[in-house]
Amino acid sequence: MNKKRLFSQSLIAAAITLAASQQALAAGFQLNAQSATGLGRAFAGDAVIADNASAMSRNAAAMSLFNAPAISLGINAIDTDIEVKNANYTNVFGQTSSLDNQQIGDTSYAPNIFYIHPINEKWTVGTGIYSNFGTKTEFSSNYPASEYGGMTDVKSVNFALSTSYRINQQWSVGGGLDIIYGEGKLQRSNETLENLIALKTGKKGKLLDVDANGVGVGWNIGTVYELNENNRFGLSYRYSPELETEGDMTYMGNDISNDKLIMPLPDMAEFSGFHKLNDLFAVHYSVQWIGWSAFDKLETEGNANATLNTYEWQDGWHYAIGGTYYLNNDWTLRAGYMYDTSAQDEITSISVPDSDRQWFSGGFTYHISAKSNIDFGLTYLLGKDVAVSETNGLTSIQATTRANAWLYGIQYSRSF
Repeated sequence: MNKKRLFSQSLIAAAITLAASQQALAAGFQLNAQSATGLGRAFAGDAVIADNASAMSRNAAAMSLFNAPAISLGINAIDTDIEVKNANYTNVFGQTSSLDNQQIGDTSYAPNIFYIHPINEKWTVGTGIYSNFGTKTEFSSNYPASEYGGMTDVKSVNFALSTSYRINQQWSVGGGLDIIYGEGKLQRSNETLENLIALKTGKKGKLLDVDANGVGVGWNIGTVYELNENNRFGLSYRYSPELETEGDMTYMGNDISNDKLIMPLPDMAEFSGFHKLNDLFAVHYSVQWIGWSAFDKLETEGNANATLNTYEWQDGWHYAIGGTYYLNNDWTLRAGYMYDTSAQDEITSISVPDSDRQWFSGGFTYHISAKSNIDFGLTYLLGKDVAVSETNGLTSIQATTRANAWLYGIQYSRSF
């Protein structure tokens, strides 16, 4: 194979690797931050507990458990501690060097608001604004392997409109629409690679510089079965759309702003149970499936209309168990544990740190009055060390990543 052909194929490989890692991150970081109450129990039982209006974010059918209008509003903070360490980088000249450790985490905020309104004994409607996806990581501007690092800032907002119907004393069903707005800023650069690309194509620019946004429409359905007033089960399914994003996009020195970048989002299903054992204590649990395997390929639509990469993600699972202690009329205490499996399998990235992780959660409710309360939730998220190896045909990096986080939430709820 001649050097010119090898160089051309290497440039294509670099482009594919860059695009795949960025888009996977944009779509692949789930937020469990819909309420402070759920955060305090690791979201165990959240598809059926229905102790405030945020229940509609996990299961629309749970709105049938409310007999009066209810509102909840709050904010969760996600303080990520993400480290890229023990990195060895090989540049385009074949020189290998050890890189300084990088702290690439940041603090993000996820506000939420929900309102539920029973119309009569059968029908209930609700609306909410919250987020299911988002992340932010940023390497230092002088990081030698900036073609693998750089900056990624992805946000999403879910505007929900739902309704529920009580069939009888035991069964309720519900469903709704989700209008999802997403936006992302992605930057990748390497001056040496950019100069090589300019020599080949005559076009100079960042390897990747994207500032794009888009809207998609999804839906959700669910059901609740009440064995009795102290024991009930919930099941829900959420369809997530593909977002067609548009904006200012530069890719390998080319302006591709007229193209559309497709951002697939995973479907989710959840089963929850709640059992109040006596006047003081209840146990609850959840199993959630997240369809990350939908990310089988990354595509663009427009002039290129190309499949940029085929990659292998795996479906994720959450297993959560928790307990609630009704201390007295003023205070309710809760705790929970979740085991959360990684979405990534064999393909890993320093800019998308991911692993199996554990959630250790605690929280409380202070009842201001019979109709209003304040919730606080706290979680420590503990990840694992992951060995990462990346290459684009011209450069390569091997490193170890670890992602931990603290999550804090506060929320006010009221019934009328």
